[in-house]
Amino acid sequence: MFKDKIVLITGGTGSWGQELTRNLLETNPKEIRIFSRNEFTQVDLKRKFNDPKLTFIIGDVRDFDAVYEACQNVDFVFHLAALKHVPICEYQPTEALKTNVLGTQNIIKASIMQGVEKVIDVSTDKAVDPINFYGMTKAIGEKLIIKANDMSEKTRFVCIRGGNVLGTNGSVVPLFKQQIVEGKEITLTDVDMTRFFLTVPEAIQLLLKATAVAIGGETFVMKMPACKIIDLIQVLKNIFGGAHSPIKDIGIRPGEKLHEVLISLSESPNSYKYDEQYFVILPSHPTELLLSHYNHLPKVTFPYFQSDQDLMTNQEIELLLKKGKFI
Repeated sequence: MFKDKIVLITGGTGSWGQELTRNLLETNPKEIRIFSRNEFTQVDLKRKFNDPKLTFIIGDVRDFDAVYEACQNVDFVFHLAALKHVPICEYQPTEALKTNVLGTQNIIKASIMQGVEKVIDVSTDKAVDPINFYGMTKAIGEKLIIKANDMSEKTRFVCIRGGNVLGTNGSVVPLFKQQIVEGKEITLTDVDMTRFFLTVPEAIQLLLKATAVAIGGETFVMKMPACKIIDLIQVLKNIFGGAHSPIKDIGIRPGEKLHEVLISLSESPNSYKYDEQYFVILPSHPTELLLSHYNHLPKVTFPYFQSDQDLMTNQEIELLLKKGKFI
């Protein structure tokens, strides 16, 4: 699929971007363009991969001209760039709006104008029934991406939704590990809080799956496991010797949910079981093409897909951490 193709990755120096780049290089593309704002991380990544197929572009998705130029002759766009830290987006909503909404609009416009084949937008469980500004901006981004399929006969747009990715920037797992190793108090926002988790390779697998099979206008979701955060802390304490590390309840942070949702009550009537690993969500008013492509699949049988359902045991949490090469 990517052989001799040109791929653009926005926000390409993050954990998702690095793993995606590693996977794409194995498919013999013509060029991979890494588009991001931070020159240091670009220099670091260039040294790490040392591959002539990589092109590094300093730019911001808020800047249409920069995005338009980066999209020239591109076949696939992976839109990973976002402001994603929930409290920061709560305190600086204008900045989140510029990156997550206006930036997505720029990606859409530039991709259509440059004749890109397919755009894959990375969204989040926080976009479902959002209560925080980050989730709201990502929900708007999803709507913009899905609607963009009506704006072009050539360029196809698809969304994927992920949960918490183990070990990425802002993940709670590195924080908990650091607190345990340093003998500090372990900060827990709520004893009942649950979250979906997946490894970085699983996240990229979801991205590549959607790229390969999507026809445009749908949202792909992986069947990912969930756990109570207090159980995750206990597993990390057992592994890193924090038996006597105290847990401090600091309360839910601004904009945080107790449980996250990947498929909402309103979306489940339009959701299908794609296979044993993935669900696909169609928009509320799908095109005839989308319906004919997916209506042979079984509809999901649950009313919604929420993180407090089917929780992992401590043993399963430990296996997930090992799978993600975090322990």
